[in-house]
Amino acid sequence: MNAPRILVIVGTPFAGSLNHALAQSYADAARTGGAEVRVVDLAKDAVPQHPSQRDDVRLPRTEADVQLPPEVAAYVADVDWADHLVFFFPQWWGALPGALKTWIDRVFVRGFAYRYRPTGRLWDKLLTGRSARIVMTMDSPAFWNAWVYRDAPIRSLRTATLEYCGIKVRGVTRLAEVRHSSEADRERWVRGMASFGATDAESVAPRARDELVAA
Repeated sequence: MNAPRILVIVGTPFAGSLNHALAQSYADAARTGGAEVRVVDLAKDAVPQHPSQRDDVRLPRTEADVQLPPEVAAYVADVDWADHLVFFFPQWWGALPGALKTWIDRVFVRGFAYRYRPTGRLWDKLLTGRSARIVMTMDSPAFWNAWVYRDAPIRSLRTATLEYCGIKVRGVTRLAEVRHSSEADRERWVRGMASFGATDAESVAPRARDELVAA
């Protein structure tokens, strides 16, 4: 039986962060549980250049089209490879960090992640069969995030991005008031990510190993 393939995305440009510790704990436990794991770490891996033209957010249809930069094509291949995506990131200014938002803008391109239908307002969700988990850290209290920010980063990533493309979100974790947390709090959070990694390694169903979605 195929092992589940898990892609971990660490969406902060700051190395050595709490998000890195959380992601490492998750990835180690998932590997121990038998999953194949790849990690995209935007503190050390290339952050794609922000799109500057419409062709930057579309999968090339022919060899004559504008081609994706090599690092973007590699990230697209990582998402295509994965059965399950796990996002770790801090909330900044009530939103996703710019590095993660740019990565999403360049990687979840039309023709790969979704496709508009020739007529009407509907679209095809091209990443169905995959699942995801979201882990967000924040300095704000949970009630403030819900009441004032309206949980904006989670809604943007879960509803407007992942579910829009057909990815089912299995769980969302919000770790609040990080700046005021104790070492014991942070150690408990890191241990909790190991539990998630072990659970996902056991429960994520591997997809049929299809080729990259054509435009």
